[in-house]
Amino acid sequence: MQNHAPTVLAPPHSTSQLDQLGDEIAELSAHLDAATARLLDLIRAFDARGGWNTGFRSCAAWLSWRVGLDLGAARERVRVARALGTLPLLAGALARGELSYAKVRALTRVATPETEVRLLGVGRGGTAAHVERIVRGWRCVDRRAEARETKHRHASRALHVYQDEDGMVVLKGRLEPEVGALLMQALAAARESLYQRSRQRATFNGGAGGVAAETPSVSQQQADALALLAETALHHGLDPGAPGERYQVVVHVDAEVLADPEQSGQSVLEGGTRVSAETSQRLACDASRVVMRHDDQGRLLEIGARTRTIPPALRRALDHRDQGCRFPGCVLRFTQGHHLRHWAHGGPTTLSNLALLCRRHHRAVHEEGYQVARLPDGTLQFRRQNGHPLPEVPPPAAVPADPIKALHESHDAQGLHVHARTGCPSWLGEGLNVGWAIDVLHPLAQRSGPCPP
Repeated sequence: MQNHAPTVLAPPHSTSQLDQLGDEIAELSAHLDAATARLLDLIRAFDARGGWNTGFRSCAAWLSWRVGLDLGAARERVRVARALGTLPLLAGALARGELSYAKVRALTRVATPETEVRLLGVGRGGTAAHVERIVRGWRCVDRRAEARETKHRHASRALHVYQDEDGMVVLKGRLEPEVGALLMQALAAARESLYQRSRQRATFNGGAGGVAAETPSVSQQQADALALLAETALHHGLDPGAPGERYQVVVHVDAEVLADPEQSGQSVLEGGTRVSAETSQRLACDASRVVMRHDDQGRLLEIGARTRTIPPALRRALDHRDQGCRFPGCVLRFTQGHHLRHWAHGGPTTLSNLALLCRRHHRAVHEEGYQVARLPDGTLQFRRQNGHPLPEVPPPAAVPADPIKALHESHDAQGLHVHARTGCPSWLGEGLNVGWAIDVLHPLAQRSGPCPP
């Protein structure tokens, strides 16, 4: 026995009705692309003027919060908006609805002011799939050109070491970028090691003996650092220390200044650079703390053990509760503990007085005038510098009762005439030969060989 599914026939429609429906879809799509061009113009202006810099770390993060875009899609909108600022032909085609956003998004990955005219022809002549294939081939040629340049740089690497007439050894060379960066980092680490040694010697000798006059120049420090690198490499003993110690930022701040920025006293980094009391408060929110007592002459009387401002067990509970930065719209998981009422002001180090903030928003609260407080119901309320509340969820945008009609009227008022054929490519169904197309279009293609299909 066989079971046959019933055949469902679509209700009959006249060809003219379907054509009319298709034209309406095509026309509205062109209108939406034209509106997208205006949206990208606004995003570019908003980004350039820093309108997003109200506690958000980027324009994409603001878009994700305010408009509801996925963060990846928001980054792509910002990227395309910035690119179109230097590509007026592509921007104009999108604004007239002649190119879809999908085509423009792909073309802006490779387009430059010099190649824009050629790529505009690709967008008008082919489908979105054609454009994507052309762009992939274009990037293939770009990568080959980049590989040739990298190979040339690698072949030109050299280090010349020779002895001058007076016996001094002269070094001259060319290093690949990543090797040069590695060398500069190593020299910086060696210079820091020599600096620390000189400080220890100066402390041991009581700081006497014309140290300022003996301070070597930067080029001399580089030479000494290179000598240290060679010496320690031969001894296999170059050890910059544990990462946790190596990258610590040490700040010395008087208790009075920490509690009240208006008080006089020190607030300086280890090297002597002065920082604001607000910066010291931020650093002291979630850090290791060592309390030292001095007499009136500044002599050290007592030094306490190092303790964590936020104990590890409490930090684990804080991480579990907040699950990342609590600033509205922020999703970063790398955070610092923030005291809602600073411990220097008598605030307790308890779960109810703590909140997680990323580095950017921790700085915003301490040094940029933003405020945060816990309401009686336990929720956090953030306020801007002017005291206005920053909502956790942005207010909904006002939408006309008939948005399609409003879009048509807006474009009519701009003199933009969009119809069903506005965004239609000139493709007639022929096959796409990507290799031939790239050879014709790309300025470097003939010297790099054809790309695979």
